[in-house]
Amino acid sequence: MINRRHLLVSASVFAIAARGHAATLYKVTHTAAEWRKLLTPAQYNILRQAGTEPPFSSPLLNEHRKGIFHCAGCNLKLFSSAAKFDSGTGWPSFYAPLPHAIDEQEDDSFGMKRTEVHCSQCGGHLGHVFPDGPPPTGLRYCINGLAMTFMPA
Repeated sequence: MINRRHLLVSASVFAIAARGHAATLYKVTHTAAEWRKLLTPAQYNILRQAGTEPPFSSPLLNEHRKGIFHCAGCNLKLFSSAAKFDSGTGWPSFYAPLPHAIDEQEDDSFGMKRTEVHCSQCGGHLGHVFPDGPPPTGLRYCINGLAMTFMPA
């Protein structure tokens, strides 16, 4: 017998697959209505609909204390402040995520070829990674500040 939860999870997986994500069941899942209750409208747009905040609008852009940046959707630890740098792009940028924190997927929306990054625990859209960052990785994880929270050390 199919229950409501099973039907909603199946529909969510289908929706994610239809958007281009690998059909992944995440450790943290919610219905769209539940996500809307847990997140602000702007966070929902970014984390669940792959939106982007305006550049230079995030308070986390100028966060320089030691600590950890977490997923705003599920609280997974994503980035250490030690990996944060000023990229000049207007979004919080990091040269490396914490181990097992993110998933990556090719994104060819808007006629561009990019690599999209998601929270590995809830599948929330975080931003993109580009090959123009500083040493030691040469990568720039360009992350929406509204997709994260910060916990000082």
